Amino acid sequence: MSVHYQRHGDIGVIQIANPPVNALGQAVRSGLVNALKEGIADTDAKALVVLADGRTFIAGADIREFGKPPQAPLLPDVITHLEACPKPLIAALHGTALGGGLEVALGCHYRIALAGTRVGLPEVKLGLLPGAGGTQRLPRLVSVERALEMITSGRFVEAEEALEAGIIDAISDANTPLEAGLAAAQEVLAGTQTPRITGQLPAPAADSQAITKTLEHLNQQSPELFSPFRIVEAIQACVDAESLEAGLRRERELFLACMDSPQRAGLIHLFFAARSPHLVPDVEKASAFKHVALIGEHPLFERLQKAAQKAGISLTSTPDEATELCLLAPNAPRDSGKACPVIALEEIGAGSDSACSKDSALSLIIAENGHIAELINVSAEPLIQQRAALTLKALRLNIVVSQQKSMLRAMHAAIQQAPTSERQSALEQLSVNMAKQGFCYRESDLDLLAVEAFGYPRHLGGPHRQATLSTAAQDV
Repeated sequence: MSVHYQRHGDIGVIQIANPPVNALGQAVRSGLVNALKEGIADTDAKALVVLADGRTFIAGADIREFGKPPQAPLLPDVITHLEACPKPLIAALHGTALGGGLEVALGCHYRIALAGTRVGLPEVKLGLLPGAGGTQRLPRLVSVERALEMITSGRFVEAEEALEAGIIDAISDANTPLEAGLAAAQEVLAGTQTPRITGQLPAPAADSQAITKTLEHLNQQSPELFSPFRIVEAIQACVDAESLEAGLRRERELFLACMDSPQRAGLIHLFFAARSPHLVPDVEKASAFKHVALIGEHPLFERLQKAAQKAGISLTSTPDEATELCLLAPNAPRDSGKACPVIALEEIGAGSDSACSKDSALSLIIAENGHIAELINVSAEPLIQQRAALTLKALRLNIVVSQQKSMLRAMHAAIQQAPTSERQSALEQLSVNMAKQGFCYRESDLDLLAVEAFGYPRHLGGPHRQATLSTAAQDV
C-alpha cells in the first residue's frame, strides 16, 4: 500500500510510502482519501497527522502520469477532503514539499517542518500553474505580493523563510517527521498551538501595485511565456472571487489552459530530456570511478574538488597506483604516465574535434556558461564512457554523453556563422543533421544542450523538437 493508517495513542497517523520521492500518483491520492476516512472514523483518534517515509515529504506529481488521462481522485478533490477533516489535521514536513506536495500541506490545518525542509510551487518551470489550490491558498497565508513572486519564479523556499512568511507554523528539532508530527498534534490538542484552516482564512488584500510590478517584470523578462501570466490571473482571482470555491474553479480553468498550451509540452519534453542524458544506451551495472587524477590546472577542477568528499571520490593532482581515471586540463601533458582511461578537457572555441581522437579516447567539452558539459566517446568502450559519466555526475557536473563528434562544438560554430536573426533556425537545421549522423544517443540530448548551453528558447522544447514539429506540420 502507498498510504497506510496507524494510531499512536490518541493521534492517528496517515503515512505515505511511495519511494523514491512520494510522488502523488493515483495510488497515493486514493490512499490519502481512504486513510483520511479511516482516521475520521477512528473514535480514539483526537487528531490526525500526515507525513511521509524516506528522504522527503511529497516532492510533486508522478511523472509517469504526465500526458495520460487523469484518474480519480483528482488532487484538488483530495485536498478538499483534507481541509474538511473534522479533526485537527497536522502536516509533518521534511526534505521537500513541492508542487502538489505543498498544496497537500496547505490543505492541512497546521504545518510543522523539520530543519532543512524546503517548500515551493515550481509548476511554472513545466509551463503550468499550481492546479490544486496553490494559487488560492498560498496568497491567504503570505499576501498577494509574496505569492506572485514565489509562484511565478517557482523557487524553493527554505524552512526559515517559510516560517517567517507564514507558510508553515513551526520548525521542529525532532529527529523524524513522526516525532515532530505527534508533538505538534499534542500541542494543538492542549491548546498551546492553534490550527489554521487555510481555505477559511479571508482572501488577501488587493495589491494592484504588486500585480502591475509582476506584469511589468514578466513582459520584460519573458513576454513569450504563457503560464506566468495565467498565474497572475489566478492570484488576482484569489482576491476577486466571492469564495474559495469560485477561486478554485477559476484556477482550474487556467490550469487546463496551461495544460493545452504547446509550451507545456515543450517544457515537459525538456524535463524528461534532463533526466538521463548521462546514460550510455545498453550499458548496465556501471559504477563511478572512486580514484581520479586531475592533471594540470583549470577552474573546473575547483568545482569538482568541492563535491568530491560528499561523492566519496578521491581526487589527486598526479596519478598513482590507485588512480582509475585521469582528467587532463587543456595545457597539461597528454601522457599521464598511468595506464587508465583518460579524458581530455577542452573548451568551446579552442582546437578542433580531430585533436580529440589523437589525444584520448574520451573528450569533455565544457559549455561557455558552465551549465552543462558533453562527454564524447571517441574510441573508448561504452562501459568506460558510462563509468566516467557517472563519476562526473557524482561530482555535480551536468553531463550529456555523445559519440564521435562534439554537438556543443558544432552548435557553437553554427551560431558564430549565422546572423543573429537566423541563429535559432541554424540550430534547428544542425540538430536534424547531427541526429541523422548518429552523434547523439538520444535526439532529446540535442535539445537539452541547445537550451542549457546556447539559450535556445526553453518553452519551444529545443531545436530538434521544434524542427521535427515543423516538418510534421508541413506533411499534414
